[in-house]
Amino acid sequence: MIVLLGLTAACGGQVSGGTGHGHHFATGSAPAQALRPGERFVTVGMAEPYTPKGPNGGTDDYRCFLIDPGLTGKQFLTGAQFLPENLRIVHHAIFFRMTAALVRTAEALDAQSPEPGWTCFGDAGVRDAEWVAHWAPGTNETLLDPKYGYPIPAGTKLVMQVHYNTLAQQTPGSDRSGIRLRVSDQALTPLATDLFASHVELPCTEKESGPLCDRQKAVEDIGRRFGEASMSQVEYLTQQCGPPTPGPTQHCDFPVHSSAVIHAMTGHMHLLGRSIKVELNPGTSAAQTLLDVPDYDFDDQSLRLLPTPVTVERGDTIRVTCTHDATLRSQLPQLKNLPARYVVWGEGTSDEMCLGVAITSPPAT
Repeated sequence: MIVLLGLTAACGGQVSGGTGHGHHFATGSAPAQALRPGERFVTVGMAEPYTPKGPNGGTDDYRCFLIDPGLTGKQFLTGAQFLPENLRIVHHAIFFRMTAALVRTAEALDAQSPEPGWTCFGDAGVRDAEWVAHWAPGTNETLLDPKYGYPIPAGTKLVMQVHYNTLAQQTPGSDRSGIRLRVSDQALTPLATDLFASHVELPCTEKESGPLCDRQKAVEDIGRRFGEASMSQVEYLTQQCGPPTPGPTQHCDFPVHSSAVIHAMTGHMHLLGRSIKVELNPGTSAAQTLLDVPDYDFDDQSLRLLPTPVTVERGDTIRVTCTHDATLRSQLPQLKNLPARYVVWGEGTSDEMCLGVAITSPPAT
């Protein structure tokens, strides 16, 4: 695998028969593609509705829910389609795989809150939980060659992390989302998800002013809204990517530590994003572009299959580059009434990210 950035970032129950057991999932998703040999669908979701409440006066709530797919024996996850119930407030969702040993930690977190799930800014709140599926606007199930899949050992449960944003909703209402898993009982080549994140250092425009236009105050505001770990993430990215030069475009280079095959990629930014690119060995004779989104659309964050899978080797470099535009803040209804701020990496919809997501497998032997 590629060694990449480690981002800092109740109860579930199996739902049979698609949208049964009182679930009313949104119908905007594409129809399911046909099952392939050895595959079946398992649909799971939240056991009860949850009404988001952004902590510390914020409008962003990252909530994790423990979900049991009820699988016996070793299975492989070959596809997934998130089923959001309340698209007005669901910003994105990530699904993390937890072995039986990790489930006890998640159950303890769940038990600490009287409401469903637990707060989990950045990640699942459980160390070593592994990313196996995600959804952002415009994302539908993308199938790789059926010989690949994420291993799901017996006893595995999933953490469903949902980012709720209530910025434009006076009465956000509740949500009870789920996911349709495509599961195979065949022995497959294992997949993994690798992440490439760059810092964001976007000053206020010349026409803007206010206390949060000061970088340090903006970083402290991240900590107030999302906690110490989120504030530390800004410093971590500075160490990873090098001293920042304030401006609209930033990049970060990642050395590849072991061989892998990249099958698909997507990019994630928020509402100020203009473009994102991921390159292999930039500036060399072996340079390749793995992902290029020159006109970023928050409502189209679909996973892009590479025309031909690309093998990366130890010693290669992967670079992620993002451009953000602070002038969009005055144009977007969700942002224009908010105080101007120096924008750094942050979990909120009014903050920003620069993230490349790669679906990888071991190289052929």
